[in-house]
Amino acid sequence: MSRSRQPPLVTGISPNEGIPWTKVTIRGENLGTGPTDLIGLTICGHNCLLTAEWMSASKIVCRVGQAKNDKGDIIVTTKSGGRGTSTVSFKLLKPEKIGILDQSAVWVDEMNYYDMRTDRNKGIPPLSLRPANPLGIEIEKSKFSQKDLEMLFHGMSADFTSENFSAAWYLIENHSNTSFEQLKMAVTNLKRQANKKSEGSLAYVKGGLSTFFEAQDALSAIHQKLEADGTEKVEGSMTQKLENVLNSKFCPTTQNYLWILQHALKLVLGPDIAGQGRASNTADTLFQEVLGRKDKADSTRNALNVLQRFKFLFNLPLNIERNIQKGDYDVVINDYEKAKSLFGKTEVQVFKKYYAEVETRIEALRELLLDKLLETPSTLHDQKRYIRYLSDLHASGDPAWQCIGAQHKWILQLMHSCKEGYVKDLKGNPGLHSPMLDLDNDTRPSVLGHLSQTASLKRGSSFQSGRDDTWRYKTPHRVAFVEKLTKLVLSQLPNFWKLWISYVNGSLFSETAEKSGQIERSKNVRQRQNDFKKMIQEVMHSLVKLTRGALLPLSIRDGEAKQYGGWEVKCELSGQWLAHAIQTVRLTHESLTALEIPNDLLQTIQDLILDLRVRCVMATLQHTAEEIKRLAEKEDWIVDNEGLTSLPCQFEQCIVCSLQSLKGVLECKPGEASVFQQPKTQEEVCQLSINIMQVFIYCLEQLSTKPDADIDTTHLSVDVSSPDLFGSIHEDFSLTSEQRLLIVLSNCCYLERHTFLNIAEHFEKHNFQGIEKITQVSMASLKELDQRLFENYIELKADPIVGSLEPGIYAGYFDWKDCLPPTGVRNYLKEALVNIIAVHAEVFTISKELVPRVLSKVIEAVSEELSRLMQCVSSFSKNGALQARLEICALRDTVAVYLTPESKSSFKQALEALPQLSSGADKKLLEELLNKFKSSMHLQLTCFQAASSTMMKT
Repeated sequence: MSRSRQPPLVTGISPNEGIPWTKVTIRGENLGTGPTDLIGLTICGHNCLLTAEWMSASKIVCRVGQAKNDKGDIIVTTKSGGRGTSTVSFKLLKPEKIGILDQSAVWVDEMNYYDMRTDRNKGIPPLSLRPANPLGIEIEKSKFSQKDLEMLFHGMSADFTSENFSAAWYLIENHSNTSFEQLKMAVTNLKRQANKKSEGSLAYVKGGLSTFFEAQDALSAIHQKLEADGTEKVEGSMTQKLENVLNSKFCPTTQNYLWILQHALKLVLGPDIAGQGRASNTADTLFQEVLGRKDKADSTRNALNVLQRFKFLFNLPLNIERNIQKGDYDVVINDYEKAKSLFGKTEVQVFKKYYAEVETRIEALRELLLDKLLETPSTLHDQKRYIRYLSDLHASGDPAWQCIGAQHKWILQLMHSCKEGYVKDLKGNPGLHSPMLDLDNDTRPSVLGHLSQTASLKRGSSFQSGRDDTWRYKTPHRVAFVEKLTKLVLSQLPNFWKLWISYVNGSLFSETAEKSGQIERSKNVRQRQNDFKKMIQEVMHSLVKLTRGALLPLSIRDGEAKQYGGWEVKCELSGQWLAHAIQTVRLTHESLTALEIPNDLLQTIQDLILDLRVRCVMATLQHTAEEIKRLAEKEDWIVDNEGLTSLPCQFEQCIVCSLQSLKGVLECKPGEASVFQQPKTQEEVCQLSINIMQVFIYCLEQLSTKPDADIDTTHLSVDVSSPDLFGSIHEDFSLTSEQRLLIVLSNCCYLERHTFLNIAEHFEKHNFQGIEKITQVSMASLKELDQRLFENYIELKADPIVGSLEPGIYAGYFDWKDCLPPTGVRNYLKEALVNIIAVHAEVFTISKELVPRVLSKVIEAVSEELSRLMQCVSSFSKNGALQARLEICALRDTVAVYLTPESKSSFKQALEALPQLSSGADKKLLEELLNKFKSSMHLQLTCFQAASSTMMKT
């Protein structure tokens, strides 16, 4: 027969797990058309139809029974749909055993209990019942015999319900092989059981509230039923009838229990049910001693409860000491706040006494925390923590401000101790700093030395530096002190500043602080802003003064020299070390600016940086002048194709390197002023720059006038590419004073045309002021030296030639009035020309560019002397006039390329002093003799022709 409906389908159950007799709600489809249609309901294989309550075709409510399976399906069977299926399952949990002393809202079967010692079930009296496994861990029986244990624990028992219970015996007997970790778990289980029992009756009442209501309803129904039955069907009270029957049939002991039952019924069902007979009196007599002991126990329990209730206060002094030793200050503060709120205003003497002990220990804690707060050094985190603790403990005064003051003193002390340590080390080891700080004994390889060595290598010379090329790079004490000082300030001041910021915004204090305390702190902050500003100013002042004492000792007053100075050094730091110190101070200023410290507090550092920059420029220029002064010692006298030595190049490179080292110093960082903003500084820098130029000019003058004996020229030679007009170059070649003059003159020309102009450009590139003045003064000094040296050379070369003219003219008693017809140019003139050619060769060997300048001046002197001699002759014969005209024209035509307006004028005046040629034969003879002279001295006169062609090309 086909069914009219689909089989039942269970799709949900709530809850999906629980102990037996748990009430569950089953939901699904086709669960029946009504209560009569439901014919079967099993959960985990147990039939629950008896407790099932059909609600609708999709909902059934029932209670889970005692099932064999831990987990199973929910099967619903109906008449209309047959046996159904389930998509969900229910998990049956095992109920916890309820001890005899445990409270329970349901009926507990007290017949059978599990005895661990005998490992079997037996009925035992309820008072002897005990938990099966109080430790909650697996029991492992030991191999010790019972006799041995009884002898070891004489008079004791392993039964934990016994008054002579021995825990050691119990553990040896049941847990001899248990690990220490499992024993720790057992302790946790015991604590959990104790806490569960101490929850009190409230949780028990809440958990079994429905059971209480059901019991109350049942007792009320019984009461009403008994009243109705007793009055209508029985004569007298139903309980009275029951009592009479029992008195006649049961023994006295049984009667006592019945009286107890009657007394209980009287309490539960009311006085009308139970009589006022013998049962009540007998029960009172029987339980009087028990009730007395119960009252005494209640009194003791109440006293213990009082002690237990206020044990927090009684144990607090000892707990405070223990927590202070462990460093658990938060716990101490919380306990103190709790005690203060509970017993701060108590009138009970015992409580007052213990609370006074608490206050004594809290005061000691305040002193301890304050000492830790003021202890240095300490981290910002610890400082904030101690301040917060003292704030929570309501410490007197202002601990935060005291901490700020202590940190301020500590920073100043560190700064001065740092200075004292370096000064002491410097005095104890004076030899360590001398080579580093003494400009004259600087062991570092200078820029000039490096350039000189490079130039020498290029020319293939055997240049040997006068200094040790190895530099033991060791920081001077004063520079190292400044680095250490700034590092110290940057390590301490940020935390100091952050501490103040936290003090201002109140983050140092507890969030639960009282409003009155916050208002008081706000007043303190306003009053102490100026004080803190003075602290920062004092730190900045000390930093600047100590730095000035080390780097700029002349900038501090005499009264402050002992406090901030005391270095006792005889020489200044070099520009390189000052530049390094400037970079250190700049980084310090940037770091302090990043802390958002107001600029007015950092202005002293800006002033220090400016003074250091100015001093660095001055020291560098002074040091450059010293280096340039030593350039004369490094002149190698090696001449290149242009007639120059390496000296001008070394001079320019020295200045360029010095300016390059000042690039970072002269550059203005944000907020910095220009080094040249003060007119006084501009003037000093300009004067130092001029001094550098003049020092080099003085070096040139020294080189030009230095005696031959002071110059070692055994290793020198001219450039192999230069023409050698003297034949082969011998190994014993040495420079004459005239040659040195020519070399210096050649260098002077190059300086005027190139070097000084290049240096002026470099000065302008680095924003130097007064460049025009520097250039003008330097050029004037250079030209003055050049002119002086040139005149000296001309005097050395022209005077012998000029002096030889007059003796040569009148040699052999020559007379212009009485002489033979001319046959050619006389020897004096040829000798003069040879001497001029020698001058040409000497100059040409050094510098081709100097040849026109020198020869023109020599020829001017010769022409002027020749003109004077001609004008001094009173009269000329015909032959004398022709001879004089021949010699004058020969000289003029030979050096025509070097004639100047002055020399031309002299030759003109000389010719005008001679009588004019009257006949053509004389002119022809003059021309023939000139051609003969030029032809005979063609080789000697080639130098003048080459010069002529060169000048024409240029």
